[in-house]
Amino acid sequence: MALMTYAEAAVLAVAHEMEADPRVVVIGEDVGRGGIFGQYKGLQARFGAQRVIDTPISEAAIVGAGVGMALAGMRPVAEMRVVDFALCGMDEIVNQAAKNRFMFGGQGRVPLVLRMPIGIWDASAAQHSQSLESWFAHLPGLVVACPATPQDNYSLLRAALASGDPVVYMEHKTLWGMTGEVDPSLATQLGSARIVRPGQDLTVVSWSRQLQACEQACDALAAQGIAAELVDLRSIWPWDRATVLGSCARTRHLLVVHEAVQAGGFGAEIAATVAETVGCKVRRLGAPRIPVGYAPVLEAQSRIDAEDIAAAARGLLA
Repeated sequence: MALMTYAEAAVLAVAHEMEADPRVVVIGEDVGRGGIFGQYKGLQARFGAQRVIDTPISEAAIVGAGVGMALAGMRPVAEMRVVDFALCGMDEIVNQAAKNRFMFGGQGRVPLVLRMPIGIWDASAAQHSQSLESWFAHLPGLVVACPATPQDNYSLLRAALASGDPVVYMEHKTLWGMTGEVDPSLATQLGSARIVRPGQDLTVVSWSRQLQACEQACDALAAQGIAAELVDLRSIWPWDRATVLGSCARTRHLLVVHEAVQAGGFGAEIAATVAETVGCKVRRLGAPRIPVGYAPVLEAQSRIDAEDIAAAARGLLA
């Protein structure tokens, strides 16, 4: 076990895969100097500019090159800087990376990892603060992961790099400095959730940075005699139905919490599946359908905090 930041865990994961497999390369803007969050720090000095490749400012070119590299037998990591910028490469993601294996009968595979940091980035306003995981979960052919801890940012990133399919890998923009213990020997499968804390009164499902607010809410609920079972989904697609449904069958109450806009969010998929399968009470909690504001008082309107979560849980149990 080693104590490291969320960003350092990502560097370690990529370094281990690059050491083990010469086909693994990194492409993107600013990756040579370590990335804007330090998530590639030291990799170009260690592996050279032929494997950690700085690119022009064109997300379409970065993703297109990544798809071509993957089809040619390489295992590229394509850096989007933030998910908001990935929108400039959507045709390559949606119509090329996601569909190639299906359209050509499995003759081609696209083992491409697309790193797209998500979430509200303090004082960064509407074009740099989005959580768009439900967009990519909607697309057949893509795997979607949202790590919430340094350990998962190590283990899930290694699992993504080992996948034979394109993985949209969504790290939260404000988690890079988060510190935690990382066990390099601990493997995690894509599509596997984690029960963060057990409980019998209700199930709370979340992912990414919102997990921290959920943990705080669960502590507040415990002080009031309410035992919430907290599930970190970790992978948005495929998502761990068995763990979520099993928990909901025990507690008979589900609260899904995410930072993304509630309307059309992935929480609706979870809530509908649980309602159809288990038949328990369900509730969603997400952001209002507004752009994230620049001013702190406006930005706060898009945030879901621990008090909001605890209040929603109490309302569900009422």
